[in-house]
Amino acid sequence: MKLTILGGGGFRVPLVYGALLTDRAEGRVTRVVLHDLDAGRLSAVTRVLAEQAAGAPGAPEVTATTDLDEALRGADFVFSAIRVGGLEGRAADERVALAEGVLGQETVGAGGIAYGLRTVPVAVGIARRVARLAPDAWVINFTNPAGLVTEAMSRHLGDRVIGICDSPVGLGRRIARVLGADPKEAWIDYVGLNHLGWVRGLRVAGRDELPRLLADPGLLGSFEEGRLFGPEWLRSLGAIPNEYLHYYYFNRETVRAYRRAEKTRGAFLRDQQARFYEQAARSEGSALALWERTRAEREATYMAENRETAGAGEREADDLSGGYEKVALALMRAIARDERATLILNVRNRGTLSVLDAEAVIEVPCLVDANGAHPVAVDPLPGHATGLVCAVKAVEREVLAAADSGDRAAAVRAFALHPLVDSVNVARRLVDGYTAAHPQLAYLK
Repeated sequence: MKLTILGGGGFRVPLVYGALLTDRAEGRVTRVVLHDLDAGRLSAVTRVLAEQAAGAPGAPEVTATTDLDEALRGADFVFSAIRVGGLEGRAADERVALAEGVLGQETVGAGGIAYGLRTVPVAVGIARRVARLAPDAWVINFTNPAGLVTEAMSRHLGDRVIGICDSPVGLGRRIARVLGADPKEAWIDYVGLNHLGWVRGLRVAGRDELPRLLADPGLLGSFEEGRLFGPEWLRSLGAIPNEYLHYYYFNRETVRAYRRAEKTRGAFLRDQQARFYEQAARSEGSALALWERTRAEREATYMAENRETAGAGEREADDLSGGYEKVALALMRAIARDERATLILNVRNRGTLSVLDAEAVIEVPCLVDANGAHPVAVDPLPGHATGLVCAVKAVEREVLAAADSGDRAAAVRAFALHPLVDSVNVARRLVDGYTAAHPQLAYLK
């Protein structure tokens, strides 16, 4: 079975390959094709993968190419993990937004909109190529903003594109752990959009254990989201939000912390990864050991400004091991082998959330089999969550309209309608700032 990874020179690719090395069953991936526009990054990542494969019996063969058509032909699965504009683009997204006093995070607020405007046209082009060159392939989208990009690709690939994120999985795992439950035996009642969802229940043997957690301030304050949001706010909500909702609920404090930081997250990762690729290119010592040291630093500093704002302390060791690659592998196994699984995924709504239309991509538990991912029926969202979900989905639709038409007015509407942008004039200046910073946005007229 052939797996193509788009963005194959990306820093997190060794996580995916490492997960593949643990798979010994029939119908497993035997060939991995890495595609990237940067041959130097491909070379560095290929070195890391070669060290990972050393001594691993039956390790999937790895090839690398800068030719997209070559990478796609004959693929059974395509992992899309591209970053249009690179980490320099992410750093620019943050700078432009913070200069206007609004959030520039990569998937939330102004930064997420700018990233989406750069990425959607490229993702749509990829979807069209997949439909032509590998029509039977399943596309698993890692590319952020994951829900928005998945929805853009679904207009050309239908249900054969599925978006994934490890954030809901990590949240469910932490809640189960603090309640003394096995995460594998728990049903997580989670619903929303990517990076905008809530756990509303956690059922073990048919019993909802979440009320027990919400009633115990000590338990609530003992895990990351409890420390991040505070037990009082979680009890007020009656649910546990995805960590990214900290940008909404504590926006002013977060923006202040980001403006005070020595470097934005994007700038930190840009510089950190530039060092990694430069050192890996020298072929001195172990590329795998270098990658592991760099990854440990990356994971430990994740959402550091948010944790500092909330006084949440350091991340727990169990949360430093990643997870999105495990979700991807479980999804791929379920489809390829018809091994039924339940996973939280980004899929088309199909009536699951009545407040959104059928084509809207949402993030919900799904039953997965050889025919793909099928969203599970969920209860309606409470009013406060419905408002946010509908507002952000409206913004995503304006991004898609702008990317499709090149209409600058649609881009202004996307920024102005977002709950974290407080003025139409700010929205106009953001569009001006981003089009000046990113040549990829020259299509906006």
